[in-house]
Amino acid sequence: MGIRCVYTDLDGTLLGQGASLFRSAEGEFTLLAARALEACHRARVEVVIKSGRRRAQVMEDARLLGQTSYIFEVGSGLVIDGETTFLTDELEPRDGETVHAQIAASGAPDLLLSHYAGRLESHAPFHKDREVSHLFRGSVDADEANALLAAQGHSGLRLVDNGKIAPDMHTFHLIPAGVSKARAVEAHMRARGYAREECVAVGDSREDLEVADVVGRLFLVSNAVVGDTSAFSNVERTEAAMSEGFYEAVIRALAEAR
Repeated sequence: MGIRCVYTDLDGTLLGQGASLFRSAEGEFTLLAARALEACHRARVEVVIKSGRRRAQVMEDARLLGQTSYIFEVGSGLVIDGETTFLTDELEPRDGETVHAQIAASGAPDLLLSHYAGRLESHAPFHKDREVSHLFRGSVDADEANALLAAQGHSGLRLVDNGKIAPDMHTFHLIPAGVSKARAVEAHMRARGYAREECVAVGDSREDLEVADVVGRLFLVSNAVVGDTSAFSNVERTEAAMSEGFYEAVIRALAEAR
């Protein structure tokens, strides 16, 4: 069965050093990521970004890549051909109030920042103008943080690790508990009529790893820090990192699907 869609993270996956499409993990100029996108275009394979970035950012990135679907704020929202769907369950935008504002009013972000003072902080300036998720950077255990949230009455929220950005520093998103990249990918697959075996994902984070539950194959670029993957039989590591790893994953998937 052929490949019909590739779901990819941006930072640390499709993009290389400095969040550039034309840089390798070491900062050298490379066209490999662009060539992988060209290979998808020639094979009539849709490419869908699944990112923690804000909607406006991902929209522009998708436009530059020539794609009409994208997933923003780690699965909080899905856009297909200009139509936006929020996947935030009961925490929906209402009366001019964003989900982000509702989460702020709950006190959960302040709880995390206070409890992990010195280890967790707002990921400035990218934490501004968000619609759903509260964005942090630091070095904490997400499972431990979620136990804290539940103990303090915030079981409807969860903190997710969306990948490494520096030695001993990851990005984290505080989102409604039901939100995930996997759920958004599955919603897009259902809307497009794609079968699991026709879909491939590429990523570098624990949140990307969960997408393995809904696609045929998941490739983790070599720089990915995700912990144990033994529960997933369809997860593979690339030899290369970041943009070059994305190229490796795409070309391997396309060639082996023929």
